Amino acid sequence: MRIGFVAGEMFAGLRRNFTMTLAVVLVTMVSLFFFGAGLLVQKQVDILKGDWYDRVQVSIFLCGSESPSENCPGGSISDEQRNTLRDALNAEPLVDEVFYESQQEAYQNFLEMYDTSFTANVTPDQLPESFRLRLTDPAQYQQVSEQFATYPGVEEVPDQRAILEPLFTVLNVATQIALGLAALMLLCSMMLVSTTIRLTAFSRRRETTIMRLVGASRALIQLPFVLEGVVASLVGGILASGALWAMVNFGVSRLQSRPGFTTRLIDTTDVLTQTGPIIVAVGVVFAIIASLFSLRRWLKV
Repeated sequence: MRIGFVAGEMFAGLRRNFTMTLAVVLVTMVSLFFFGAGLLVQKQVDILKGDWYDRVQVSIFLCGSESPSENCPGGSISDEQRNTLRDALNAEPLVDEVFYESQQEAYQNFLEMYDTSFTANVTPDQLPESFRLRLTDPAQYQQVSEQFATYPGVEEVPDQRAILEPLFTVLNVATQIALGLAALMLLCSMMLVSTTIRLTAFSRRRETTIMRLVGASRALIQLPFVLEGVVASLVGGILASGALWAMVNFGVSRLQSRPGFTTRLIDTTDVLTQTGPIIVAVGVVFAIIASLFSLRRWLKV
C-alpha cells in the first residue's frame, strides 16, 4: 500500500473540507469533555466512598436511665452485661479496635459540638454511654450491627453509613446525567463525522471511480476517508483531555491545597494516565465506526 498516496489524499480532504473538519473537532472535543468529566466524577465518588467509609465507626449505644423501655426492658445496662459485651467485641475478628465512651465523656463531646443555647438543659445522665468500633472491613458493617444489636444492655446500633448514602446517591445521579449528556454529544459527533465523510466521498467520486477501474483495493480507497475522521476526532480528544487537565489543575487541585482540607480528590495524574487515554481512544473508535458506516453506502467497491 502506498503510504505517501494515502497521506496525501487524507490531507487533501482535510484542506478541502476545513470548515466541516473544524466542526467535527469542536463537537468531538465538547462531547469527549463531558464524557471525561463523567468518568472523573465517578472516580471521585469511588474515592469518597472508600475514604469516608473507612472513617465511619460503628456506634453501639448502651441502655441507660433515659432509654426507651421497648429497647431496654431490663433498664440500665449492668456491669456484667457491659463487660460481657466488651469481651465479645474484642473477640470479634471483624472488629479492629474498641473505644469506650462514658456518659460524662459523651457529655463533654456534646458540649464541644453545640453552643450553649442548645446544651443548657442537657445533663450527662441523659446521654448514653457507648462502644465505638473501628472495623477491619467497613463493608461488613451490617454483619456486625446485626450480631450485637440484640445483646442484653444494647439500646441501638445506628447505621452511620446511611448518613452518607444520600450524598453518594446525588453524586451518582450527577455522574449518570453527565455520561448521558456525553453519550448524546458522542452521537452528534458520529453523525457529523459521517456527514463530513459522505461529503468528501461525494466530492471525490470521480477519483474513486477511476481508482476502482484501475484495480485499487478496497482498503486503499477507503483508508484516506477513514483517516480524515480519525485525525479530526484525535485532535478533538486531545483538546478535551487538555481541557480536563486544566479544569483539574486550576480548579480541583487548588481546593485540595487549602489548609485543613484532608479529603483526597482527583488530580492531574488521573487525567493523564486514565481518563485522557480513554476518551481519546473512544473518540478514535467512534470516528472509525462512523467513517466505515458512511463509506459502505457511498463507496461501492
